[in-house]
Amino acid sequence: MSTSPAPVAELRSVTKTYREGDRDRAVLRNVELSVLPGELVMLLGRSGSGKSTVLNLLSGIDLPTSGEVLLGGACLNALNERERTLIRRESVGFVFQFFNLIPTLTVEDNVLLPLELAGKLSASERRRALDILATVGLGDRRQSYPDVLSGGEQQRVAIARALAHDPLVLLADEPTGNLDLETAEEITDLLVGSARRNDKTLIVATHSRELAALGDRVLTIENGSFVERTDAS
Repeated sequence: MSTSPAPVAELRSVTKTYREGDRDRAVLRNVELSVLPGELVMLLGRSGSGKSTVLNLLSGIDLPTSGEVLLGGACLNALNERERTLIRRESVGFVFQFFNLIPTLTVEDNVLLPLELAGKLSASERRRALDILATVGLGDRRQSYPDVLSGGEQQRVAIARALAHDPLVLLADEPTGNLDLETAEEITDLLVGSARRNDKTLIVATHSRELAALGDRVLTIENGSFVERTDAS
């Protein structure tokens, strides 16, 4: 009898509150989430609903007020900050709305940076990362700097960077939010296609229902809870 694969990422009875003035505001209330290997999960919700908070919790950037956050079976809130940083460098690829490329580094060096931080910059890993850069259509821009690239090209570099160190999970925070409609469609296809081709778990926080419709699951965050729908409608 076959057994189900272990979840890549989990939230177990997670509550997250923030202090606002003299009161606490609960962004997430006792939520549960289990994401399987290779699954594409889309998070919808209005601004301030908690989409980015979920990504920050799953990457260990932030800690829950209560409950447990697991990544690759490791309970992140049981680790210290250095241990969480090491797991994040090893296991997480991030794609941001504003690209977050380092302007003083070339395209190639931006893509290779996660490998350097994880101590994995071998010749074979370097070749693999540059192959990924070629697959996003920017193999000929290796020595360019981010400021000469268009927004869409910068996001392509960011996707290649997120995949470079072969992470356990990809997290994308409004990856098309800073792009025009046509470019956003191209990046949507590239991001989802790259995740599918590389058999990566992808969790996306987005306002885009077009992007959300491409996921295996759509979770809308409403009043601190997850409402699951089979599509983005």
